[in-house]
Amino acid sequence: MKVLIAGATGVLGRRVVPALTAAGHEVAAVARSVSKADGLRAQGAAPIEVDLFDPAAVAAAVGDSEVVMNLATAIPPASRMLRRSAWTTTDRLRTEASRNLVDAALASGATRYVQEALAFVYPDTGSRWIDEDTGLDAPPYTRAVLAAEAQARRFDAGGGTGVVLRFGLFYCADSAQTRDMAAMARRGWLPMPGRGDAYQSWVHVDDAASAAVAALDAPGGVYNAVEDQPLTNDDHAAVLGELVGRRLRRPPSWVAMGPLRLQARSQRVSNRRLREATAWRPSFPSRREGWTDVLERLSPVAADV
Repeated sequence: MKVLIAGATGVLGRRVVPALTAAGHEVAAVARSVSKADGLRAQGAAPIEVDLFDPAAVAAAVGDSEVVMNLATAIPPASRMLRRSAWTTTDRLRTEASRNLVDAALASGATRYVQEALAFVYPDTGSRWIDEDTGLDAPPYTRAVLAAEAQARRFDAGGGTGVVLRFGLFYCADSAQTRDMAAMARRGWLPMPGRGDAYQSWVHVDDAASAAVAALDAPGGVYNAVEDQPLTNDDHAAVLGELVGRRLRRPPSWVAMGPLRLQARSQRVSNRRLREATAWRPSFPSRREGWTDVLERLSPVAADV
C-alpha cells in the first residue's frame, strides 16, 4: 500500500519506516532536514517536506496515499519535561496536525488512519487489569492525546478504518531518556515515583514499531500496545537492580507533581485486544528482557565513560 508517515524520523518512526518498506509498502515520510531526508531514502522511503500545521500543504502531501499514519511528537528533553510550555508543539501535533491529516485523508479517499496515543489516560486501578473498555481519567495535560484519538474516530465514522494505539512508556537504547535512566541505575537510583505496589505499563520501542505495522491489518478501534507483563515499581527496581548489580532506591511518591503524576498511578494495562486482533507479539514481553537488550547495547558506551 501507499503509506504516508508523519513523525517518520522520531524514535518510533525510524523503526516503522524500514519495517514497512521491507514488507513491500510504498512509503512517503515527512522529513524536516536534509540529513533526515537522506536517512529516509536509505531506508527505502520517499522523503517529503511539509508543514503539518498547514492544511493545504498536508492535503498535497497526503495525495493518493491509502494509509496515513500520525506518529509525530516533539517530546522535550528530561530537563524540561516538567515545564508545561515544553509540550506546546507536541500538543499542536496531536490537535492541529491530526485534524489536518484526517481532513486530507478523508478528502483523498484514504482507507486507513493510524494515530499514536498513550496508555496513561486510564485511572489508577491498583492491581486490576485495564483494557480498552476501562473508563478514562486523563489529567488536563493529556487532553491533546484525547483530541488526537477523536480525530481517528472521526476518520472511522467517515467510512475509513481509524486505529488508535495507546502506547506504554517507551524505552530503548537510542532514547536519551532511557540512557539517562540506565546511567542513574548504575549509580543506584531509579527515578520512578509512586507506591512500591503500583503497576506501570511500558513498551520497548521495537515492539511499539511492530505494533504500528500490525495496525495496518487491525479492525478499526483503540488498542493498548504495551508489554505482556507490567511490573510494579518495586519489581522494576528489583529487576533493573539485578541487571546492573546495584540495589536501587526510588523517590518517595509525594514528589510526583505535574506530568509525573501519570507515573505515580497504578496502571496494569493489558495488550490482549491487539494480540487477538493481529499477529502482533512483543519481542520483549517484560522489562527484564527489554532492559537486558538496552544494557547490552549501551555497554560499549558505558565502557568508554
